[in-house]
Amino acid sequence: MTTPPRVVLATNNAKKLAELRRVVGGDVEVLALADVDPYPEPAETERSFEGNALLKARACVAATGLPALADDSGLEVDVLNGMPGVRSARWAGVHGDDRANLELLLRQVDDVPAGERGARFVCALALVLPDGTEHVERRVWEGRLATAPVGENGFGYDPVFLPEGAGGSTAAELEPAEKDAVSHRGQAVRAMASTLSTVLGAGGDRR
Repeated sequence: MTTPPRVVLATNNAKKLAELRRVVGGDVEVLALADVDPYPEPAETERSFEGNALLKARACVAATGLPALADDSGLEVDVLNGMPGVRSARWAGVHGDDRANLELLLRQVDDVPAGERGARFVCALALVLPDGTEHVERRVWEGRLATAPVGENGFGYDPVFLPEGAGGSTAAELEPAEKDAVSHRGQAVRAMASTLSTVLGAGGDRR
């Protein structure tokens, strides 16, 4: 029986891993970083989502010898000239402090009228193969900022993001399946899923 080709998702985020596995199903075996030997993860020093995603995927390929996927995502706010952008996860100074990041953002836009609170989530998802081939998918999720956090689902800035077409609900009020269907990351993962099946299924690494 032929085993499915394997790809490593270069993240320690369990929610991102579960999402990718849901979308690709059994066509591709998605490994976590915990499934491979540890290696030094690169600092996210690029100025674009695409650059950081490629940086992480390239490092994973070099360390594991397997095809690698990596994403970089964040929130762009119109009145902040597109910031926090690639610094979204460390906007308040400490990487991954969701509460501090969210509270700082709300203070920065506290006096901004509802009609000028446009924002979008951006996700760049990169696939790098051992032969050096690279693929990148970039997707956006348009919306605006709420004035206070609402909802318990999701993570990051989800409680203050009001997606277009969600009837006034924040991203953190959506059920996981609802969010997957429309989010920036869900769009990018679905776009990359066909590439994964085509590229890896047609002679990709099957070790």
